[in-house]
Amino acid sequence: MKKKNNPIKDFSTEEKIKTAAREVFTQKGYAATRTRDIAEKANINLALLNYYFRSKEKLFEMIMMEKVQKLFGIIAPILNDSQTSLEIKIQRMVDQYLEMLTGQPDLPIFVLSEIRNHPERFASQFNIKKMVLESHLVKQLQEVRPDLSPFHFIFNLLGLILFPFIGRPVLETTGKLNPRVFGVMIEERRQMIPLWIKAMLEVKSQAK
Repeated sequence: MKKKNNPIKDFSTEEKIKTAAREVFTQKGYAATRTRDIAEKANINLALLNYYFRSKEKLFEMIMMEKVQKLFGIIAPILNDSQTSLEIKIQRMVDQYLEMLTGQPDLPIFVLSEIRNHPERFASQFNIKKMVLESHLVKQLQEVRPDLSPFHFIFNLLGLILFPFIGRPVLETTGKLNPRVFGVMIEERRQMIPLWIKAMLEVKSQAK
C-alpha cells in the first residue's frame, strides 16, 4: 500500500512542467529563468513543481540533454553507417536536420549558447572523439581528402545547416523574410548544401 505522504506522481503534470520548462528555458536561458516562471507557465503552484523536480538545475539538465540529444543524436547513426557512401551520408544529415529544425527553429541557438556556457555538461554526455573523429564518415573523408581536417568538414556542414535558423530572427527584421520565403529557402538549401560540400571536397587546399 502506498504511503499517504508519498503519492504516485501524475505523469501528465510532470510532462506539463517539462513542456513549460522547455519554453521558458529556451526564451530566457538558464541564468534568467526562475522556478516560479516555470510554475506560472505550467499553471501550477511552486510547491508542486518542487515535488516533481527538486531544483532548477536538475530540471534544466533534463531539458538540456533532451535538446542536445535531438540536435546531435541523429549524427552518430549516420556517421557510422558503413553501408552508405560519403555523398549519401551528407544528404541524410542535411535532410534529417532540416526536417527537425523546421519544426523546432529555436533549438540550435538554445543548445549552442548553453554548450558555450557549460561545455563540461555536453562533454560528460557525448564522446565527441568517438562519435565524430573515429566515425566511418571521417575514414571516408580521409580517403577522398587526406589533407582536409575533419573539423573543417564538420564545421562547414553544420554551419550551412544550422546558421539559417540562428540568423533568422535578424533577417526577419528586414521585412523580406517571412515564413513562406524562409520555407522556400530551406527547401532550396536541402538541394544546394550537398552540392556546396561536394565542391568544397573537390577544391584542393592551398594552405601551407
